[in-house]
Amino acid sequence: MSNDSFNLDAPPGFRGLHPDIPVTMYKRHLPHWRQDGATYFVTFRLADSLPQHKLAELQRWRAEWERTHPEPRTEAQWQDFTRRHTIRIEGWLDEGYGECVFGDSKNADIMSKAMLFFQDDRCSTYAFVVMPNHVHVVMKPLGAWQLEQILDSWKGFVGHSVNKSMQRSGVLWQEESYDRIIRDEEHLFRVVQYIGKNPQKAGLPESVWFRWIHPAWEQANWGFRDAKHDSHSVGRPFQAVEINTRRLE
Repeated sequence: MSNDSFNLDAPPGFRGLHPDIPVTMYKRHLPHWRQDGATYFVTFRLADSLPQHKLAELQRWRAEWERTHPEPRTEAQWQDFTRRHTIRIEGWLDEGYGECVFGDSKNADIMSKAMLFFQDDRCSTYAFVVMPNHVHVVMKPLGAWQLEQILDSWKGFVGHSVNKSMQRSGVLWQEESYDRIIRDEEHLFRVVQYIGKNPQKAGLPESVWFRWIHPAWEQANWGFRDAKHDSHSVGRPFQAVEINTRRLE
């Protein structure tokens, strides 16, 4: 690892980018890298979480980037594009645009429980934070399950359940998620602490967010570094919300 002072052992179940296993990439609006057995940092947001003027600004920025980086583009250029794009998006998400349906504890609990429903079956979920208009999660697909399949199940179920709870219809999610392979333990540490500090960075009261980290990771000293709180279940606690998990397939 690049930082010789970093001395935490890998937490249980984590595997970063492996130098000897092939990496594939496909592109939609964003590039996505995939490697069997890898752990991912994923961000997905609500459909109304960015207003039109921000989307227009993003489109102008992308057009300028593409103009100054003509085809054929290297993997390093795409990685730089993804990094810059993510920094812009995540800063705007923390400004709290849109209806912010996860500010409602019932909706946030549905989201939180969905991310643990397939635990140790289709995936291992290691850490997450549910913000009012977006979600960050560290997770690893298991067996033959692909990241896209798991995200589609989570988002489809939560979209249906939230719409039903709010007695409405329509699209809840922005279709494409942002994801990256976590390179190594040092990268993972930064990601976990980013998740833990995201609510504070956005200036949110504890009543409108929930964060969670796997108990085994906390026991291995991989919990959120937070001087004010216990690191495991901070923010709004889970509520006793009944959800129809038969749709979570």
